[in-house]
Amino acid sequence: MLETKIASVKMKNPLMLASGILGLTKESLEKFKDAGAVVTKSIGKKERKGYKNPVFYELSCGILNAIGLANPGIDEYIKEIKGARINLIGSIFGKNEEEFLYVAEKFKPYVKAFELNMSCPHAKKLGMEYSTRKIRETVELIKQVGKPVFVKLGVENILRRAEKAIEGGADGIVAINSIKAMAICIDVAKPVLGNKIGGYSGEAIKPIGIRCVYEIAANFDIPVIGVGGITNEKDVIEYMMAGAHAVQIGTAIYYEGEGIFKKIAKKLKRWLEENGYNSIKDIIGLALKN
Repeated sequence: MLETKIASVKMKNPLMLASGILGLTKESLEKFKDAGAVVTKSIGKKERKGYKNPVFYELSCGILNAIGLANPGIDEYIKEIKGARINLIGSIFGKNEEEFLYVAEKFKPYVKAFELNMSCPHAKKLGMEYSTRKIRETVELIKQVGKPVFVKLGVENILRRAEKAIEGGADGIVAINSIKAMAICIDVAKPVLGNKIGGYSGEAIKPIGIRCVYEIAANFDIPVIGVGGITNEKDVIEYMMAGAHAVQIGTAIYYEGEGIFKKIAKKLKRWLEENGYNSIKDIIGLALKN
């Protein structure tokens, strides 16, 4: 009932671990066996230290963070995840298409698909600052590696950037990333994060994520993976009715732990049964049709 498939990636349910959440070790990734798929931390060609503390700040309706794409580099990372027994999707980033390709070729034996991070809101010259005009050629290049390619986009110019990804042959669009934001501590009159500006995630951004998924699904014939503010089965249903084929869960794990996948999957199955649906696929895009 919950089984789904995007490109060649088969999943026992449409729930995926979002990139950046406990994704640096094999042991931490394997904690999420109840998820349909698990996305790694975003990995680059070389080690990246990231930003100075504080890198994390909890707000009333979500979390503000600026990690800075800290990672050990692809050569060290594949040593860590080798042998992981999960449905693994490799998140990668680069400052140009050559760096994306280098990481993808190294990652290929260990992952079922690639997620190209073209939306991190606080990494200078990376993520959301990756040139829109380069997206098409970068996706075309990574497609040659021989694995499905999903492109993760933020709210900025999302339809234009999605169009370029699709022109390059993307197998799916992941929407959205955290929202570029900041907070100031009034006691010391300075930003709370070491990098000043970070990415805002959590329940407050769900309506933005829903809107982006809906617009992409309405304009393009491509699977969409919805991300942003998902905490329960009703959030999953809302995203899927907006046109998502699967969803990713991130911030909610901070509050509920890895057990959230089993919990939501159980309630999702019950909701489908109670409402007369035979498959999770039956609710995809219902809001578009109505």
